[in-house]
Amino acid sequence: MTPKDELLNQAARAYNAFQQAIHGLSEDLLAEVWFGTWGVREILAHVSGWQREMGPALERITRGEKPIPDGVSYDDLDAWNARFVAAKRDWSMEDIELELDRSHEYVMHLALQVPEERVRPGKTAYMIIDLNTANHYREHAEQVLAWRASRNA
Repeated sequence: MTPKDELLNQAARAYNAFQQAIHGLSEDLLAEVWFGTWGVREILAHVSGWQREMGPALERITRGEKPIPDGVSYDDLDAWNARFVAAKRDWSMEDIELELDRSHEYVMHLALQVPEERVRPGKTAYMIIDLNTANHYREHAEQVLAWRASRNA
C-alpha cells in the first residue's frame, strides 16, 4: 500500500470515528457552547470550512503549481476559523452536517487526483490532506468525546 493509500484510508476511518463522536446529539447539545465560544455546531462549520479552503490547494498541486496563491496567508488561524464559523452562523444544523459530508467527499476526491509522488510524508500535499482530514477529524472527535463524557451526553 502506498503512503497515499494509507493516508486516505486513515482519513476515511477518522471521518467515521468523527461522525460517531457526534452521532445522537440533540439539537440543543449540538448548539451548546463548551469549547471556548464554540460547540459542536461551530466545530463542524470550522472543519468543513478548512476542507473547502484547502481543496483548491490540492487542485493546484495536481496541476504542478504551488499550493497557495501569492498574497494569501494562513498565519492568523483564529481569523480563518472565525470566518468559517461566521459564514455558517445562519445555517440550519442539518445543512451544516450535510456540508461536512460534502466537503469531506470533495477533499477526498481531490486528494485522489494528486499524483502518488506528491503524497508522501513530509511533502506539502501529504500535510494538507492529513491536517484537513485524518488529523483534524481525530483532534475534534477526541474533544467531542471528552466533552460528552464530562456531561454524560
